[in-house]
Amino acid sequence: MSDEWVKDACVAVTVCDETGIILEMNGKARATFAKSGGGELIGKNLLDCHPPHARVKVEDLLKNPRTNAYTIEKNGLKKLIYQLPWHKDGKFAGLVELSMELPAEMPHFVRKPS
Repeated sequence: MSDEWVKDACVAVTVCDETGIILEMNGKARATFAKSGGGELIGKNLLDCHPPHARVKVEDLLKNPRTNAYTIEKNGLKKLIYQLPWHKDGKFAGLVELSMELPAEMPHFVRKPS
């Protein structure tokens, strides 16, 4: 399967290396961060894109790789932010951030095991 699907996905995908250098951004991520430089952010450190309190969190994720998930609301738009480590040859290689818009009201289902 090709990774072409991610280029036009309606989810913002940003990938950085183990030091925080942005390696890739799909179209949605470039549009989301257009005011900050969009695609020009590739090659720059994502730590420089975060305010101090968030920078500390990202620095910790780079030092202690793990998943971090939360929701935000900005300008009336609710989003799920999902940050997770990626690996190359079994070694931590950086972080992937998925940012997806959520409806203001969203059903939640609890499924029983089958």
